[in-house]
Amino acid sequence: MDLTFSEEQDELRKVVRSFLAKYSDEAQVRRLAADPQGHDPVVWRRMAGELGLQGLAVPEEYGGSGFGYADLGIVFEEAGRALLCGPYFATVALAAEALLRCDDEQARRDLLPGIASGETVATLALTEDSGRWDEPGIRLTAHDTADGWQLTGAKTYVPDGHLADLLLVAARTPSGISLFAVETGETGEMAETADAPGLTRTPLPTLDQTRKQARVQFADAPARLLGVEGAAWPALERTLATASVLLAAEQVGAATAALDAAVEYAKIREQYGRPIGSFQGIKHKCADMLVEIESARSAAYGGLWALDAVDETEIAIAAALAQAFCSEAFTKVAGDNIQVHGGIGFTWEHPAHLYLKRAKSSEVLLGTPSYHRELLATRLGI
Repeated sequence: MDLTFSEEQDELRKVVRSFLAKYSDEAQVRRLAADPQGHDPVVWRRMAGELGLQGLAVPEEYGGSGFGYADLGIVFEEAGRALLCGPYFATVALAAEALLRCDDEQARRDLLPGIASGETVATLALTEDSGRWDEPGIRLTAHDTADGWQLTGAKTYVPDGHLADLLLVAARTPSGISLFAVETGETGEMAETADAPGLTRTPLPTLDQTRKQARVQFADAPARLLGVEGAAWPALERTLATASVLLAAEQVGAATAALDAAVEYAKIREQYGRPIGSFQGIKHKCADMLVEIESARSAAYGGLWALDAVDETEIAIAAALAQAFCSEAFTKVAGDNIQVHGGIGFTWEHPAHLYLKRAKSSEVLLGTPSYHRELLATRLGI
C-alpha cells in the first residue's frame, strides 16, 4: 500500500485550497454562520460545476468522477481548514455514501447523478432524541400501506436537514432497520416549514453556527424503500465508518489552521520587548499542538487508505480510532489556540472561537470519543 500522496493529489489540494480561500474566507464564513440557511447556492454550484467536488468519489456510471477516498479526504481536510459552510459533509459523506452502500442499483441510478452534479442537496436522518448513533437508537417506524411506505416519528440533529432536497431516513420496520428516501420538495426559508406531505422541518439552535442541524418530523410521510426491507443496518454502519474517517480528515484540516494561526500570532505579538513565541511556555504549547495534529493526521490518513483498500475489518477499526483521536486532538488544539492568543482570542471579533465551536460540535457529531473508543475496543475484541 502506497502511503504517500501523488502529484495529482497534491495538485488537487492546491486547487481546492485556492478555491476555498476565495469563496470560504472568514467574511463568508461569518456571513453564512449568521444566515438561517447557512449555505451559498452559487458557491455550491461552482463546487460541482468547476471542481466536481460533490461527485469526486461517486463512480462514473452514476455521474461522478470515480476517484478514491484519499482524494476525497484531501477535499474534506481543506474544507475543515476553511470552515466551509454548507451541506458538503451531509451530502457527500453521509447521503452519497449511504446510497453507494445500500443494495439498490435503481436508487443509485436515480439519485446519485443529482448529488454528483450539485443539483441535489441530501442528508442522512439517523439520530433521534436519544442522540444515539447505533442500531437500538433507531425508533422511528415505517409501515407499508396500499399507497406505499409511510414514516411516522421524528429525527433530530440532522445535518443540514432544513435545506436538503433529499432525506435518507433510517427507520424500523417489522423486519428490522430499513432505509428510505424522502424527497422534500421546495426548501423553505423560515423555521417550521412543512414543504412535503407529512413532513415538518425545524432548524435547531447550534453551538457551531457554521454547521446547521434540524429536527425533522414525519406524520405518515410517503417514502421510498431503498434496498431490502430490514437489511439496511450493515450499509448504515459502513456509511458511519466512512463518514467518521472523512470527518477526522476535516478535523485535521481545521486543527492545522488553528495551529498556523497560533504560530503566526506568537511571531508578531510582543511582550517585554520580544515576541511571545520566544517564551518557553508558548514554544512548548505550540510543539504539543503540532504533536497532536501529526498524530491525528496519521490516524485520519490511515482511515482513508483503509477505505481505498476495501478491507472491511480494517475500515471498522481505523474509523473508530480516527474519530476517537481526531475529535479530542482538534478540541485541544482549538482551545490552545485561544490560550496562545490570550485576551483577544476570547473575543467575538477574532476567528479563534469559530474553530473551537466547530471542534466541540464535531466531537459529538457522529458520537463522542468515548463511544468510538468503545467501538474500537469491541472491534479489537478487548
